Amino acid sequence: MQIKSSTSLRNDYNAISALCKETMEPVYLTKNGEGDLVVMSIEAYKYREVMMDIRQKLLFSEAKRLAGGKIYSSEEVKKRMQEIIDEKQ
Repeated sequence: MQIKSSTSLRNDYNAISALCKETMEPVYLTKNGEGDLVVMSIEAYKYREVMMDIRQKLLFSEAKRLAGGKIYSSEEVKKRMQEIIDEKQ
């Protein structure tokens, strides 16, 4: 975990920016010794957003399964995907 003061962001933005891009991790900023903000590169942010979306979809699917929703075997999925591919050709 990278922790920097808000002063370091103001005084050395380029170094903080480079750190975010190199590590692909957020940098936690403090103000008066207390946590204040988190900054990260756009690429890291986009990646986190995609991962959160996938996680939400998986949790939704698992909740449906636990509630008695239909379950498909890998063979059933493979067969259906091949049918869709064949229809497109």
